[in-house]
Amino acid sequence: MTSTLPHHHVPRSPIAWGNQPADPAGWTWDALPALPSFILADGSGLARQQTLTRVCHDARSLYVRFDCDDRDIWGTCTRRDEPIYEEEVVELFISPGAATPVRYYEFEVNPNGALLDAMIYNPTSERAELVVDLSWDCPALRWETGRDDLVGRWWTILIIPWLALAPTDDLPTTWRANFYRIERPRDVEAEFSCWSPTMTHPADFHKPAYFGTLLL
Repeated sequence: MTSTLPHHHVPRSPIAWGNQPADPAGWTWDALPALPSFILADGSGLARQQTLTRVCHDARSLYVRFDCDDRDIWGTCTRRDEPIYEEEVVELFISPGAATPVRYYEFEVNPNGALLDAMIYNPTSERAELVVDLSWDCPALRWETGRDDLVGRWWTILIIPWLALAPTDDLPTTWRANFYRIERPRDVEAEFSCWSPTMTHPADFHKPAYFGTLLL
């Protein structure tokens, strides 16, 4: 299975970022290559409401930006670790190493800027065995969200310190990860999409065997 899964060579962060404002929303994200268009979770085709995802890294952090086309932006949750997955979110699941992970980290953000971060234990890829530790707050995590309802678009930036994910002096160069979107228009069926489709219906994102590979 792993030979057919997507992989992405994560570039270094642009040198110019060092001379730009401290606010990451003002950085030149367009200079980074984007991941391919998101695919529906069951693999049946491209998502209608697309998500453009860009990633880069430096010695300290992983940088992720999601840009979401959304004709009906909404959300009610505003506090950390609320069940934002029941509304509209973007998500990142990630774990160091090349093997299919049993333990990984989950990050979610909604259009209001509410964050959910958790450590996951998933020994069998079955929901009955899944353990979600919401008590974990990613140390030194930065995130920012913005929206423009007039043009139907919202975005989120995550800046995740490597030491929070792999507390070692030797930064792993291979990571397993997946990027997700839950889009819930209030007048039609919800849309669940991914970088690497999990081949599930109903959609289930907690299928680490389908995580793609990030190469630093």
